Amino acid sequence: MTPSIPLPRHDAPLTGGSPFPPIADYALLSDCHTGALLAPDGSIEWMCLPRFDGASVFGSLLDRRAGSFRVGPYGLMVPLSVRYVPGTMLLETTWMTPSGWIVVRDAMTIGTWQDGNSDGTTHTRPPTDEDAEHVLLRMIECTQGQVQVEAVCEPMFDYRRTPARWELLDCDWCAAEATDGITRLRVVSDLRIGIEGNRTRARHTMSEGEQRFIALAWGRELDCPTDMKDAFRRMRATAHYWRSWLAAGRFPDHRWRRQLQRSALTLKALTYAPTGATVAAATTSLPETPGGERNWDYRYCWMRDATFTLWGLHALGFDWEADDFMQFVADLERDGDGALQIMYGLGGERDLHEQELGHTKMGGHIPQRLWPVLQAQVRRALEVWRMPDQGIWEARGRPRHYVSSKLMC
Repeated sequence: MTPSIPLPRHDAPLTGGSPFPPIADYALLSDCHTGALLAPDGSIEWMCLPRFDGASVFGSLLDRRAGSFRVGPYGLMVPLSVRYVPGTMLLETTWMTPSGWIVVRDAMTIGTWQDGNSDGTTHTRPPTDEDAEHVLLRMIECTQGQVQVEAVCEPMFDYRRTPARWELLDCDWCAAEATDGITRLRVVSDLRIGIEGNRTRARHTMSEGEQRFIALAWGRELDCPTDMKDAFRRMRATAHYWRSWLAAGRFPDHRWRRQLQRSALTLKALTYAPTGATVAAATTSLPETPGGERNWDYRYCWMRDATFTLWGLHALGFDWEADDFMQFVADLERDGDGALQIMYGLGGERDLHEQELGHTKMGGHIPQRLWPVLQAQVRRALEVWRMPDQGIWEARGRPRHYVSSKLMC
């Protein structure tokens, strides 16, 4: 089957001798339960479910055959501009084509907390008034002329181990569901959807002033927008959530204020709201050097990285996140000597098994219950600081004496 977008084969270079875009060109979307990485061509190339450290459903970041979800103009791959909507984690991509202009807006939606927590997530921290809706929403607006747009959703479950099995849900061609037998995804759109093997595809010529949406839902309820009015409401609510959160911070009236705010939003986006944990990054298996061995999984709560993250948020006035993290630490099971592991799962899991994806290419008040944790870590640091270790990057060679380790103790 010929792809609708003329892409090179999976192992052929796009630019710069690599089939993969530079990592700096990806944008992050988040609902504080999981995240997605959006490539410049309009493709979601990384998304794991149901949380940051779950198995990927879109994994083209690691393997060009591992699934993606593209929305954009048919036959064009390079947008005119990509930007975050100020004060939010909403992304706006502007496309200029020979026949017209479109703007695509993307978000992982956050809405009002639903009584009963219908998605089934286990919250160990007190829930706030808003929570993730478990929906990736993509809205398209034609601002001038006419543009043929396309939406292609091709999930590959479990790091490309299992292709999707699709089924249309009604005779109006506006909804379809995919599954691997365990996970279910639902696509809903006001575009007509068709099934092509293990993907869905919609194509439509938009005229000036026209607006369309396509949404992908996961979780227990699969609660997608019902129409464009509902899609707008959810996008507005998500923008309001991020801007209200940002307004609680303390930022200097300085020319670098915008960069500080964007950094704060990114750190918040890497927090896992149900437990208060924070991930070091949204990605895994990206080597520090091409072909190198240091390709760690950073989708866990690495204690060193999380400490720096929450220190940064606390310094900017976001004390709620800092307190949630300390409560998460207090819940953790420690070693026999009182020490903490270097990393934990987002739910506090201790037993984290490494697996190889061989099939892929490529100061303030401290709550009383926290004092024993703090005292145990101080005692442990006093005992081990003179000993060799694996260093800040957890090198796999023999333990050595690192100046950075001594200074951090």
